[in-house]
Amino acid sequence: MKRFISILMVVALVMLTFAACGGNGGTAMTMGTGGTSGTYYGYGGILGNQIKTATGVTVNVVSTDGSKANILGIATGNYQLGTVQSDVMAYAWEGSRTFEEDGKVDSFRVIGGLYAEAVQLVTMDPAIKSVADLKGKRVSIGAAGSGVYFNAVDVLAAAGMTEKDIVPQYQSFADSADALKDKKIDAAFIVAGAPTPAIQELCTSADAYLVPIDGDIADKLMASSPYYTTYQIPAKTYDGQDEDVTTVTVKATLIVSASASEDDVYNITKAIFDNADAITKAHAKGAELSLENATDGMTAPFHAGAAKYFAEKGITVEAK
Repeated sequence: MKRFISILMVVALVMLTFAACGGNGGTAMTMGTGGTSGTYYGYGGILGNQIKTATGVTVNVVSTDGSKANILGIATGNYQLGTVQSDVMAYAWEGSRTFEEDGKVDSFRVIGGLYAEAVQLVTMDPAIKSVADLKGKRVSIGAAGSGVYFNAVDVLAAAGMTEKDIVPQYQSFADSADALKDKKIDAAFIVAGAPTPAIQELCTSADAYLVPIDGDIADKLMASSPYYTTYQIPAKTYDGQDEDVTTVTVKATLIVSASASEDDVYNITKAIFDNADAITKAHAKGAELSLENATDGMTAPFHAGAAKYFAEKGITVEAK
């Protein structure tokens, strides 16, 4: 009987260790993404499945408040992976803007850029044809201190306006969409990969459309903040969109805890960028995966494991 109990205890210990390592002898990680109506969450699930299939690393994808929450979640150890806007990542690394109060956060490293996150200005008001037409209107500019908030503030500033020139509302993607449908607001800034589910629903069920962010406004943005680039949202991306819409973007970026092992991060990077075709079949944003997109314009250092992968592809990146 004593021998039997000893064997049970050993088996139990092995099972606990097995579970702690992700149930497959490998690593378990939690990935912070964004709201369930945004692109981060759905795309994060696709990446998580691909990573597990290719590497055995188990990825638990969770819905969060987005970029800042993901960076702080990695800092506290609640998350090991996160999807973030490239501009918010820059704020964290510098300790600026939304991170002024928190201070510089350097507990994360870059794995790679994923896709363009379009700054999408959506409305149902036929009188709003340009950013200038937002003056005096009720406009959702994202949660206070969020990446969307600072993108909206930047766009308004480039058009010669501030929050005082509009009636600002501080809402999430889903709340913005609901408020537009209920005519509680006149327009909303939504920053995400296009097509964005919240905007798709609006354009399908209501007469919503995108307002261009182009010309002098785009030029001023790019001159003051190099992480902005211009982008064309192709015609037919949304119901009723008959022409390309020009706007500006930042870049959706995958980050990882600085304490993650070099081998794990190398394998994760390889699993993503060597399998772009498979990811594209599961999610349209996979089509934007490329070595150039992954490494260009990053404002924080790469993880050594990611740098090792890119070095094998002939690309040198800054690692720390």
